[in-house]
Amino acid sequence: MRRGLYLKKMLLSLLVLPACFSAKAQVVTLDYYFNHEVHNNAAGQKQRFHYLWDETANTGFSIWGDAFKKLSATLDTLGEAPTAANLKKSAVYIIVDPDTKKENPNPNYINEKDATVIAKWVKGGGVLVMLANDSANVELPHFNTLAAKFGMHFNNDLQNHVINDDHFDDGAIVTTGNDMFATAGNIFMKDVCSIAISGPAKAALKKNDAVIIATAKYGKGTVMAVGDPWLYNEYTNGRLPARFENDKAANDVSVWLLKQIPVLK
Repeated sequence: MRRGLYLKKMLLSLLVLPACFSAKAQVVTLDYYFNHEVHNNAAGQKQRFHYLWDETANTGFSIWGDAFKKLSATLDTLGEAPTAANLKKSAVYIIVDPDTKKENPNPNYINEKDATVIAKWVKGGGVLVMLANDSANVELPHFNTLAAKFGMHFNNDLQNHVINDDHFDDGAIVTTGNDMFATAGNIFMKDVCSIAISGPAKAALKKNDAVIIATAKYGKGTVMAVGDPWLYNEYTNGRLPARFENDKAANDVSVWLLKQIPVLK
């Protein structure tokens, strides 16, 4: 019964997508430049990993990618600094967990030039997703150069701290009735940073008065900021207790983001 209701809600969500979606697949691009982590694989060779579309391990985004593909979106990646030319084909651009020197000895920090290029792209109708992390695991100062363009600031704090798997409920956030979450009523986020908002930015999800997800309309475009890269496989592949619906949330967020793409005229 519950699964049938979930499928019905998902179908209704799909039916209200803009008409242009059925005519042309939208390109969802994942940044591989500001986050570029490498480790040694089983053969002892250097290998790119962490937050990749085709990475099926816990650290990958393959499940979230599948959610977009089910909505007829096309996945892409960007392994170089953003420019007007290489962002032009993308409808959605996702930047997740920019590298610190701990993760990459030569990180590509987001600078003012990058932020200006991205902001101009958003203003023209792009949908930007910024996924941060707790301050010990993400490079916030330069990420905030970009966030500031939209009235947002990732705070150097720790929300929803979860000690271990015996304390899952410390990471629980109720999403029932939230417009961004059509089917998920209870999600899990562990060790996130909060977001300060001003100007065009608005709180889309709070926990204990801390803003966890913020959104902003900027020109013709939309920005979504989250204090954690929470939709990676570890938290969407069924490992969590059944009361948490991150798998449904991945679908809900995908639908919401695609809805923000301006309708082609």
